Amino acid sequence: MKKLALVVAFGFALAGCGKHEKPNFNYMPDMHFSPAIKAQEGIQRLPVAGTIPRGYEPYPYQNLDPVQAGKLHINPLPRTKQALLRGQQLFNTYCIVCHGPYGEGDGYVVPKYPRPPSLQSDKVKNYADGSIYNVITLGQNLMSSYASQVAPQDRWAIIHYIRALQKAKNPTPDDLKYVEKRTQDLAR
Repeated sequence: MKKLALVVAFGFALAGCGKHEKPNFNYMPDMHFSPAIKAQEGIQRLPVAGTIPRGYEPYPYQNLDPVQAGKLHINPLPRTKQALLRGQQLFNTYCIVCHGPYGEGDGYVVPKYPRPPSLQSDKVKNYADGSIYNVITLGQNLMSSYASQVAPQDRWAIIHYIRALQKAKNPTPDDLKYVEKRTQDLAR
């Protein structure tokens, strides 16, 4: 008898679990028949005009060409050993792929992509630091912007390292005198 009661109860339980096309009572119809809205689809508020996000610093020379920006934007980072080492690390991470280890435009991707300008050219040597900063920030020709990858202070460090590469490739007589003096000092 117990088994029969258990089978009957189990049968009622299964019958109650069937698919119902229309429920008897709809408590909150707006939730039951709500329209599907995709995330971020037309429901975001626009920011208030003239505001900027926290931590974002707008680039004031965005509408200028690199030469004009170079005249207005001066490198605030002092040329120290630490800045040069940081610049070397970042150059080897982001720039060496296209520009090569000495900045001559012979990077690893050159056979597949067009050769970038040499950082050893007279044009780039005569650029002010702010001009190179402008190119790193906004991009130029096939080079895209690196503003999202490289922080502003790090861009200045890369520029210091580029200047060191340029001096190493074409030292002036004053540079050679300094090297000779340092060599003699170290020999003592």
